[in-house]
Amino acid sequence: MIKGLLLDFYGTVVEDDDSTMLAIAERVAAGSPARPAGSVVMADWEREYEAVANGTPFRNLRDCAVQSLATVMTAYGCPGDPAEFGAGQFSGQVLPLRPGTREFLSGVTVPICVVSDADHAVLTAAIAHHGLSFDAVVCSERVGAYKPHAAMFRHGLAALGLEAGDVLHVGDSLRADVAGANAAGIRSVWVNRRGLPAADGASATYVIGDLSELAGHLR
Repeated sequence: MIKGLLLDFYGTVVEDDDSTMLAIAERVAAGSPARPAGSVVMADWEREYEAVANGTPFRNLRDCAVQSLATVMTAYGCPGDPAEFGAGQFSGQVLPLRPGTREFLSGVTVPICVVSDADHAVLTAAIAHHGLSFDAVVCSERVGAYKPHAAMFRHGLAALGLEAGDVLHVGDSLRADVAGANAAGIRSVWVNRRGLPAADGASATYVIGDLSELAGHLR
C-alpha cells in the first residue's frame, strides 16, 4: 500500500525550461568561431553542470548554471558575460503546469513531499503562483545536495514520517529521480515526458507520460 509520494517538480509537476536553455546554448554556438550546433553546446553544458553540481563546496542551482556556462563559453571561444547569457533561465518566468497535474493533485489522497533540485525561492514562488499545496517541500539548497544523493530522499521520507517501502518517488530524470530513488530503496516512477523508448525506463517500477496516469498505481 502506498502511504505517500515524493514528487519531483520541474519536468514532472510543471514543464521544464528545456527551450530556454537551448536558446542560451544556441546563442553560445552563434558566438563561437567553430559554429557548433546548439544541441552540441547544450549537451556539453549539461555535462559540465553535472560536474559542478557534484563538486564541493555545495553551490545553489543558479551558481552551478552560471559557472558551468562560463566553462563552456570559454571552451567554445564565445565572448560575453555568462551571467548575462544565462539570465533567461532565472528571469522569474513561471513555467506552466504539465498536462494531468491539476487533475491528479485534485484527487490524490496520500501526503506529498516535493523533492526538487530547484533553489528554494524559485520553487516556492512557482508553487504559490499555481495555487498548489503540498504536505512538505524539500529542496537541494536547504539540504546541501542534489538528487540522486541519498540525503534528498532521506529528507523527503523524514518530512512525511514514512519509510522507503511506504512511498513512490515520481520524476522525469532517469539519473536523478529513478536511479536516485532506486538506490535509496524507494520504488520509482519515471515521467517519460519526451516520449523516449520504453526500454530507457526499464529500471523504473512504473513508467507514465504525465501525472494523470499515476492514480492507477496508488491503489
